[in-house]
Amino acid sequence: QVQLVESGGGVVHPGGSLRLSCAASGFTLDDKNMAWFRQAPGKEREGVLCISSGDGDAVTTYADSVRGRFTISRDNAKNTVYLQMNNLKPEDTADYYCATPCANGNWEEVAAAGYWGHGTQVTVSA
Repeated sequence: QVQLVESGGGVVHPGGSLRLSCAASGFTLDDKNMAWFRQAPGKEREGVLCISSGDGDAVTTYADSVRGRFTISRDNAKNTVYLQMNNLKPEDTADYYCATPCANGNWEEVAAAGYWGHGTQVTVSA
């Protein structure tokens, strides 16, 4: 049974950092493209970052607002994907989900044929 479990969310001040984790089970992580999506209150779910299963773990950025601040990485030995978030801003407040496949950051495609976790909440507030 495929399962993705996110953790690491919380409340942080603007400028702070968080590292989200996504533990995968039921499949081998190293042959999957993995993505982080997020959904802010009242907004649609959007793609954030994708890390490929090959090409030297190539990274694709879907949300321009996170460039230079967020980093996606994977530890295949631990079957875990990470999202390091630095210099957090109030507009980063959202529920964050890991998912596979990346589907070019298109949530409808993931929802139709992919897998995702229950999410972890990130709140950036002074």
